[in-house]
Amino acid sequence: MNKEKSFFSKIDLPIFSISLVLMVLFVGLTMLQPKAAGEVFSAVQNFITVNFGWTYLWGVTFILAFSLGLAFSKFGNITLGKDGDKPEYSTWSWFAMLFSSGMGIGLVFWGVAEPMSFYAKPPYGEPSSIQSAQIAMRYTFFHWGLHPWSVFALVGMAMAYFQFRKGLPALVSSTLYPLIGEQGAKGWLGKFVDILALFVTIFGVATSLGLGAMQITAGLNYAYGISASMMVTIIIIIVMTALYIAAAVSGIERGIKFFSDLNMVLVVLILATLVVAGPTLYILNGLTETSGAYMQNIVQMSFWADTFNTNPGWIGGWTIFYWAWWVSWGPFVGSFIARISKGRTIKEFVLGVLVAPTVMSFLWLSVMGYSALYVDVVQHGEIAATVAKDVSAAIFAMFQHYPLASILTFMTVLVIATFFITSANAATFVMAMLTSGGDLNPRAGLKIVWGLSSSVAAIALLIAGGLGALQTAAIAAAFPFVFVMLAMAASLVKAFTREVDKDRVEPQVNNYNTNTTIT
Repeated sequence: MNKEKSFFSKIDLPIFSISLVLMVLFVGLTMLQPKAAGEVFSAVQNFITVNFGWTYLWGVTFILAFSLGLAFSKFGNITLGKDGDKPEYSTWSWFAMLFSSGMGIGLVFWGVAEPMSFYAKPPYGEPSSIQSAQIAMRYTFFHWGLHPWSVFALVGMAMAYFQFRKGLPALVSSTLYPLIGEQGAKGWLGKFVDILALFVTIFGVATSLGLGAMQITAGLNYAYGISASMMVTIIIIIVMTALYIAAAVSGIERGIKFFSDLNMVLVVLILATLVVAGPTLYILNGLTETSGAYMQNIVQMSFWADTFNTNPGWIGGWTIFYWAWWVSWGPFVGSFIARISKGRTIKEFVLGVLVAPTVMSFLWLSVMGYSALYVDVVQHGEIAATVAKDVSAAIFAMFQHYPLASILTFMTVLVIATFFITSANAATFVMAMLTSGGDLNPRAGLKIVWGLSSSVAAIALLIAGGLGALQTAAIAAAFPFVFVMLAMAASLVKAFTREVDKDRVEPQVNNYNTNTTIT
């Protein structure tokens, strides 16, 4: 058979086979012993958050400072591509794809649930008070603001630079080339890094797919009375899997770009409807106040580790979980952002990735969070009580207090579905790329294999422990990748310094051989 036309042509056999075997073992053991698996997940999460939570706090904060530092340094004018390369996508489409692939399902799931959870159980202070409402919105902004986007910016910048400017394969291991050299990148160390990136991606995506399916189930239950059972959730995952695999096979232009643009239109419609129909002045004042509080307190929040144990488990269950979740999304969101960012300068890339999606996230969180808080704080409603029972139903419970609830519910379910498709679509593309030697146009067969793997992992985790298992998977898988990201930062500094230092001879990497283990 002609390998170039084969359904599974150009596979990196070591990475593909080892990753697939380990994935099958994980899913099989989890499905066979879900209770025992759930207990193991809980123990792992507790061990990491208690003993190494501070590592996430330092690591992610350093990544944010490092990314901003690069943007305004002498390296800011370096192009992510050859000199003269221009961006392939318009600024609007670029922002839409950034936002859809980088946040998506999580924002919809937690947009109401998180502020109301913090309002009822704040990290410190009196619960269900004006103070806890202010703290709730400030920490919600913190968890969805500059820190997570800096994770994506670092990985994306490193991937884009070494792919498009240095001619290296589109692999995570390529980002460490200045540190480990060609032999290291091609050898066992490079393979280990790429396999780790693949596993981190699978569990990061599985977490998001599980959250999205749980929320679609809750929305269908609210709107149409469909049973909110585990079986319905699994059926939703299966249906969504078929849709996002079809989109992934169709390619970026027809798949991801189309759904990303659709997402943005739907998001704007939901926001506009709720701003007009909801407490408009309350939302605008809240957005203004929380934006200022976020900027004023960002350093304190970045390093708060609850040393005196004022609220046991809060920092591990929220901030550490989020930082781990963003790190677990780093390989696939970063790789995807790199794929769509060729031709942009370091400064343009970093500021675009950090600022634009953060602003959009703050708009969404303000509209959703303050609309919900208005009901409980001003009108003395019970949305927080609903959230305590079922976090996946939070946004739909809030809609019931405003006009056009059924329309908003329908549009939100549609947004979740399209976010589901874009996030999984981007991840499927990246996983196929990682197992094909960095091929920027991987074959459909690989996309299908990894798309199915992510969905099966999500189902296994839901059966093993629901939301808790999903959170644990993200935290455990992401921990070693934090150190890979710190190595990426050192690698970038070394490469950028060589480039701007005219007296140094840059190593030749154009002859990098990627065909050694690829069939």
